[in-house]
Amino acid sequence: MREILYAEALVEGLRELLEADERVHLMGQYFLGLTSHRELMADVRDSFPGRVYYPPIAELGYVGAAIGAAIAGLRPIVDIATASFIFQAFPQIVNEAANIHYMTGGQTKVPMIFHFNHGIRGGGAAQHSHSPQAMLWNTPGLEIMAPSSPYDVKGLLKTAAESDNPTAFVDHTRLFDVIGPVPEDDYMIPFGQADIKRGGKDITLLASSFMVQLALSAAETLAEQGIDAEVVDPRTLVPLDEDTILESVAKTHYLVIVDECHRRCGVGAEFAALVVEKAFSDLRAPIVRVSTEDVPVPFSQTLERYIEPTEDKVVQAVLRVLS
Repeated sequence: MREILYAEALVEGLRELLEADERVHLMGQYFLGLTSHRELMADVRDSFPGRVYYPPIAELGYVGAAIGAAIAGLRPIVDIATASFIFQAFPQIVNEAANIHYMTGGQTKVPMIFHFNHGIRGGGAAQHSHSPQAMLWNTPGLEIMAPSSPYDVKGLLKTAAESDNPTAFVDHTRLFDVIGPVPEDDYMIPFGQADIKRGGKDITLLASSFMVQLALSAAETLAEQGIDAEVVDPRTLVPLDEDTILESVAKTHYLVIVDECHRRCGVGAEFAALVVEKAFSDLRAPIVRVSTEDVPVPFSQTLERYIEPTEDKVVQAVLRVLS
C-alpha cells in the first residue's frame, strides 16, 4: 500500500485505463478542475496525444459526440468539469444515454463515463455549485458512483470503465487533497458494495462523496464526547447497497444523514425514505438530515458556510438525535 492523494489516484486510474484499452478516450477540459493539481494530467495528455481531446465549451455537443462514439465501440470518459454545466447536456445524458440500452433491449450499449465536480467549493455562486446527483438518480438507466477516498476513486473508476452502461462519476474538488492508502497492484471495487468507513455502536452517519470526509471529522469530535459514531459510505448510488445501510441502523438505532444536495428531494431524502420504509421499527428517534439549505448558493463564502453542511452542524444534529 502507498499513501497518495485522491487526485493522484484519479489520474493514475485514468492512465492505467488508457494503457490497458485502446478504446478508452478522454474528452473534456480538466478532470481535476482549476485546482493546483491540474498539472497531474499533463503527462497523461503528452503520453496519449491522439486519445485526449479538448472540445469547445459546448456540453450538449461534445457529450452527444461521446455517446455516438460509445455506441460505435469506443469507451469515452467525458469530463463536464463543474457539475452545474451538466444541465447544458441533460438532453443527451438523461434522454439519450440513459435510455438507449434499455430501449434497444440491450442490443445497443453505451459504455461511457460522465465525470463532474459537484458541490460548494468556495465562491462558485449559484451557477457553479450544484449537486445534481439526485436529479440523475431520478433517471433510470444511469449507474452512479460517488467515491470519497483515494482507494475508492481508483477502484470504482476501473469498474465503471468495464460497464456497458453509462456511468455518472460524482466527484468533488475538495476531495483532491485527501490522502489515503492505495494498492500497488491493480484492483476493482464492485458497484453496489457500501463501505463502513468508521465502525461505531451509538449512531449511524450516512454520507456520500465529500460529505463522508465531513462525517468522519464529526465522528472524531463526537468520540471526544464519548459518542461512538459509525460512518457508512454507499460508494455507489446506483446500484445502492441497501443491506449495509439497514444493518447499521439496526445496530445503532439512530441515523443522521449528511448530504450536500439541497434538502428537498436530495440524495439524503432518498436515504431517509429507504430507512423509514424498511427499518422504521429499528429507529428510536426521528432521522435528521444535514444538507444544503433550499436557496441558490450565494457567492459570499460567509453565506456559503451558513447554508452548507459543516462538521459542527453534524455534531449538533447527533447530539439532538441522541437527546
